[in-house]
Amino acid sequence: VSLMEVLHSPWLATVLMVEGSLRDAKAVVKQSELKRRLPRKVMHNTLLQILDYLQDSGKIILTTKGILWVYRPPAELEKLKRGGLEL
Repeated sequence: VSLMEVLHSPWLATVLMVEGSLRDAKAVVKQSELKRRLPRKVMHNTLLQILDYLQDSGKIILTTKGILWVYRPPAELEKLKRGGLEL
């Protein structure tokens, strides 16, 4: 993506707000439901940009049924490995 293609970027606070809502959901959530759960309104195109970023960074999976938070911090993965979960 070139600088000319990106005329507007979401604020970090908005990205973190969307991340938090998805992380707290604990299940697949539809985009319309996500919009309702957000504490503030987010423009549709801004939300799409954020979801693209989160998918590219491996934090979410976008499916036909909705959006699922899949990211696990390294410390949590180490704990799972010590507990016998084979990755």
